[in-house]
Amino acid sequence: MSTADIPIDGSGSTTAARPRPTSTQWISWIALAMMTTSSVASLRAAPTMAVYGLACVFLYLLPALVFLLPTSLVSAELASGWTGGVYKWVSEGISKPMGFLAVWCQFAMTIFYYPSLLGFVASTLAYVINPQLASSGVWTACVIIVVYWSGVWVSSRGTKGVAGLASGGLIIGTLVPGVVLVTLGVVFLGQGNESAAPMTAENLFPVWAGLSSLVLIVNNFLSYSGMEMNAVHVSSLKNPAKEYPKAMFLAMGLVLAIFILPALAIAWIVPAEELSLTAGVMQAFDAVFANFGWQWLTPIVGIMLVTASLGGMLTWLAGPSKGLLLISRQEGYLPPFLQKLNKNGVQQNILVVQGIVTTVIGLAYALLPNVSSAYWIFSVITTQVYLIMYLLMFVAAVRLRQKHPDHPRGFRAPMLLGLCGVGFAASLAALLVGFVPPSQFASGNPGIYVLIVGGGALGLGLLVPFLFYRFRKPSWKQDALPEVES
Repeated sequence: MSTADIPIDGSGSTTAARPRPTSTQWISWIALAMMTTSSVASLRAAPTMAVYGLACVFLYLLPALVFLLPTSLVSAELASGWTGGVYKWVSEGISKPMGFLAVWCQFAMTIFYYPSLLGFVASTLAYVINPQLASSGVWTACVIIVVYWSGVWVSSRGTKGVAGLASGGLIIGTLVPGVVLVTLGVVFLGQGNESAAPMTAENLFPVWAGLSSLVLIVNNFLSYSGMEMNAVHVSSLKNPAKEYPKAMFLAMGLVLAIFILPALAIAWIVPAEELSLTAGVMQAFDAVFANFGWQWLTPIVGIMLVTASLGGMLTWLAGPSKGLLLISRQEGYLPPFLQKLNKNGVQQNILVVQGIVTTVIGLAYALLPNVSSAYWIFSVITTQVYLIMYLLMFVAAVRLRQKHPDHPRGFRAPMLLGLCGVGFAASLAALLVGFVPPSQFASGNPGIYVLIVGGGALGLGLLVPFLFYRFRKPSWKQDALPEVES
């Protein structure tokens, strides 16, 4: 997953279509496919799906068809007709309060996203220092807190060029390690070693364990989220109607390859019962390198993965909160304290308050029974909060087509009503199923699981923005952001 479509200015018009670029600004559909792939694909989710062996193919394909495809095509139509991101789409299609809820959910999901991302960083870093630390909740909590606050310090200084770390991270921390892992995994099997997970036709589908089995698919919705960010580039294509679908189908193929092949490689090498959801990638590298006598490479790969994740965190850190700040200053949705900027023009107070909540959540890694349980729970909460935004987006798309059928759009999604229906139904189902404890939590207390997930998703995703909106005051409206040199 990557940054959602955060408004980058406060004056996006709700009536004018996005202007067409000049000839020097055109991008190819292949370039757009690469941009989309870099913003979505990651190795972080591979251990989660590797647990299910060959069934991970099905668990990735189904969300791609019912969520990734509708999201890509629908957001392309919205982005090519209305500037300003999801707030403008939802506020125009439904209402301004719902627009605030949508942009709030884009921001709020990051509060749980950072602990899960940095939990992966902590476990990966442990393999560089001491692999036994990978299962330590105290170590994980310490890394989350220290790294997050270090990121706040870097972001608050208005540092330029941080975004470049993410694009470089795709190559350094995703493509190179992914190709190495899959290649060595194939060689591992070619040497006559038996796959840790069976790879026969009867294992194509996950073992049905009741409703809890459906939870496996929920986490993959988050893997595909953020496609609306790249939809803003649809008007930079020479022929959006033909080229955008081609770009999206190519991106889907690449994303699926990056998700599925490393997950399979891990399933070949590491037995499911030994797999850590946070350290599984490093477990696989360590095991395959040991097979070739190359274990000295394990720390190097760990550093590559950590570097990419940290770069991604820094690019995420200021983006969603900046979008929330811009909308809140225009409409007065947040109190003045949260709208204050530091001398570098950065919304430091929002980052600090977010950091306090992130610290509390991070401490849960030290309190929950095991690191993998905490990682899964935070991933589900992140997904559910983000899904609220997608539900609103699908409704807004249908309403805008009905209310403004002649509004100029650079791209018109085919069968929009059907796409939105499938996307909405899939998102709603994933949201509801997220409250069901997955099969691997069968031995735990389901009530506590529902309480944690429900409290996190509904409390942060719905209750908090309702309170901000309910108690807002006219004096909360502020002037546009001042120009700050940095």
